[in-house]
Amino acid sequence: MAKKESVRAKAFALAAAKIADGRHCTDIVVLDLKGRSPATDYFVIATGTSDRQMRTVADEICSAARERELQRFGRAGYDHAQWILLDFVDVVVHIFDSTHRDYYDLELLWGDAERLTIEKNVATEDTEN
Repeated sequence: MAKKESVRAKAFALAAAKIADGRHCTDIVVLDLKGRSPATDYFVIATGTSDRQMRTVADEICSAARERELQRFGRAGYDHAQWILLDFVDVVVHIFDSTHRDYYDLELLWGDAERLTIEKNVATEDTEN
């Protein structure tokens, strides 16, 4: 059962990243945190261009989760839209404005994590490990 949930979580993480890409977010990264984080399996990190766009991306990711019968367990930062966090337990989505993305630098914090990146609506695994 755990393997099935892991595959489901990875698929949702990549779907969330594709939604962000489709709505013109930049620097979209999916970090595989399995075995590294006790809290979640995947981080999706994206940079938005405006508070309105960031909220739209968050709303669309939440809709995609509902379609997949995934429950959102938390949402933070939606009102101020500087850093919106969506917690789906196995997948945590971070949508930053550029200032907060640079400041918190989650990629550096989780620098040993495997990265999946989204380029031109196609998911690819980095081979630079």
